[in-house]
Order: sequence, then C-alpha cells, then structure tokens
Amino acid sequence: MRARQTSGQDALETRLAYTFSNRAFLVEALTHASATKGQDNQRLEFLGDALLNFTMARILFEAHPDWQEGPMSKLRGLLVCTESLSAWALDLGLDKLLSASHPRKAPPMGPKPLADALEALLAAIYLDAHAAGADADATVKVLVEARFLEGVRTARADTLTQRDPKTHLQETAARLGLAAPVYTQAGQAGPGHAPRFTMRAAIGELSAEAEGLTRKRAESDAARKLLDLIAARSPS
Repeated sequence: MRARQTSGQDALETRLAYTFSNRAFLVEALTHASATKGQDNQRLEFLGDALLNFTMARILFEAHPDWQEGPMSKLRGLLVCTESLSAWALDLGLDKLLSASHPRKAPPMGPKPLADALEALLAAIYLDAHAAGADADATVKVLVEARFLEGVRTARADTLTQRDPKTHLQETAARLGLAAPVYTQAGQAGPGHAPRFTMRAAIGELSAEAEGLTRKRAESDAARKLLDLIAARSPS
C-alpha cells in the first residue's frame, strides 16, 4: 500500500511539475478530516484558500489593468468556486490520493472535500517552496496561471457585471409587485460524501426546481428557471 501511495505521489508531482523537498507537507494536504491518524488537511486548506484568492486577485489585477473591482471580484468568484476547484482536483487525481475513513470501494469524494484538498495542496506547495528557500509566491502563481490564465485573458468585463440569477429574480419580483423569492431544499441524492441537492425557488404559486453539486448552484439554476417561467407568462 505504501509503495502504491508513493507511486501516486510521484505521478502527482509530475502533473504539477513540482517536486516536494519535504513530502510531509504533501501527505498532510492529502489527509481528509475523516482520517483517523495524523494531522488532517484543514489547517492547510485555511491557508490555501487565502493564498488562492490573493494569487487570483494578483493575476486579474495584472491581466486587466482597465477593469474595476466589480468584474474582477465576479470573475475570481467564478474561477475559484467549489465546482471549478474540484474539477482541478480530479484532473490531478486527488480523488485517488485523498486519505479518508470511507470504504475503499465507495464512490469518489464529492466536490467540497476535493476543493478543500486542492487548496490544501497549494498551501503545501507554498510552505515546501518557502522552506526550501525558493520564491513560494511565484511557485504558486505559476500553477494557478497554468490552470486559469487563459480564461482570465479571454473574459469580458461587460458580461461579468450582469446580475446573477438570484439577484435578478429578486429585482424582478419587486418590480412586478410580487412576493420575495423563497428557496427551499426539495431533495438530496447520492452518498453523504458526494451529495446532489435539489432546490426550489418559489414566488407565490410559481416555482421551479434545479439540481446541483451545491445548494448555492442549485438555487441559482432554480432562480434562472423561475425567471424564464415568469417571462413566459408575462404579456409581450
């Protein structure tokens, strides 16, 4: 088992194009809170979250000198969301390396623990590079740019300043003299470590449902569906 773990860590370093000087940082980053032995990755996740947000802010600031705070904040939120980070984690194979107490044959971990592990991994790289005397900020920035820089460069500020569906729905309801939107959970499927949520958006008797990997994403999609329903019923 240890040889298999070491082989997986070697493969991860190859994907990252980064070799740890002290693999204790990597082991900690890959230890889920449900694991029964050793230090879990929650402290590293805390550091990695702040590190990723700062690094992305710096990349946006440098890539778009003409943008104001609004679109930069919006794009950063889109790029470092749970779904985006969990997809990055899957591409790196963290779902196969993350140590936890769930059965070996259980389905892969859900988006949240994978996103947390990705942030913990960035923190581990930062601390390892710093301990080795390298430029830790630059090391992390190279990794984040490799993943997101193309999307940052091609993004348009005008599309990012548009209202999100939930805000748009609230404003639409107020403009039409309708009750404020109410969001409720209509269902949940999948195992506990990888749930999918069904959320309902309702205004009076009108309602719409949507499923997503997170409640927030499902609420946003439900709001968008309800906006379409209201538009279809409104006189042209």
